[in-house]
Amino acid sequence: MDHYRQIKPGVELIPNVFHGPITYMADSIVTSNNCDFMQEARFKAAYNAGKATLPHIDSDIMPWRIYIVCALADMVKGLRGDFVECGVSTGVFSRSVMEYVDLKSINKVFYLMDTYDGLVPGQITQEEEKAGISGYLQNYKNNYAQVVETFRELPAKIIKGAIPGTLEQCQAKEVCYLSIDMNVVEPEIAAANYFWGKMVTGGVIILDDYGFPQHIEQKKAFDRWAKEKEVNILSLPTGQGIIFKP
Repeated sequence: MDHYRQIKPGVELIPNVFHGPITYMADSIVTSNNCDFMQEARFKAAYNAGKATLPHIDSDIMPWRIYIVCALADMVKGLRGDFVECGVSTGVFSRSVMEYVDLKSINKVFYLMDTYDGLVPGQITQEEEKAGISGYLQNYKNNYAQVVETFRELPAKIIKGAIPGTLEQCQAKEVCYLSIDMNVVEPEIAAANYFWGKMVTGGVIILDDYGFPQHIEQKKAFDRWAKEKEVNILSLPTGQGIIFKP
């Protein structure tokens, strides 16, 4: 990740937009602001652990998003409750988080819930199809065996199958960290509803897709959901939406 310090040093800066050399350009974000977190040994170890689940990708992958999930997990790790991730893929986020917070040392379980074989076509609405969500149908395939191997010696419980059908298989009685990243409205709202009553005060929900244009239907659905629950969603430049349980 060191190359972010040297991104396009000769680029002409736009006045009143960039205030110095570009320090970060990835995952829909370009900034000249400080991002020294990427040089921290602890984060590098966590990032590399997550990135190792995608050995076929040579370039850096969404480091700022990974930093956000790691930092939030670190903030809530002292609360009661376990960790849950709905939408795992190869385990980039969850593996990074486990490394960052040293999950083995804090007596928590990380529940990893996914089909491990991509999206469920029947869960994609016409509106989501128009937004381009069907483009994901060929992605995230055949990940189960890899995920089992990745987390074999870690405090993880892997739950295979489509949400909402598998929600009751999660044995967490309380939850302090919930990541939701399933690309479509139906399973995401179902997961939020199911786990909301299990979230401890101060616990965090991370909506990975919240701010991305093609996921506008998810944003609309969660905005309605948040209004019903009388909570706010913090929208980040990374595209993530953050909810804290009051």
